Amino acid sequence: MTENTKRSVFGFHGIFGIMISIVGLLVILVTLMLLAIVAQRHAVESPYDPTVIRDVNNLKMRSIDNWNYSFQAAKKDK
Repeated sequence: MTENTKRSVFGFHGIFGIMISIVGLLVILVTLMLLAIVAQRHAVESPYDPTVIRDVNNLKMRSIDNWNYSFQAAKKDK
């Protein structure tokens, strides 16, 4: 059997491969953090409007009238 003489410290299986994996993980980390920040900013700018919920204790388990108590889209002024 012949010995593998094409080994390289800077090959994909050496330092270069480790650097690629570290950079890839950092890119994933930064991407997820940016998505979390964008989601939080969106939630601050347009939170849900709880004023359309009137009396939650008056809801029946199965009723057609339950849609009156659900979250409804805010009315936009034109």
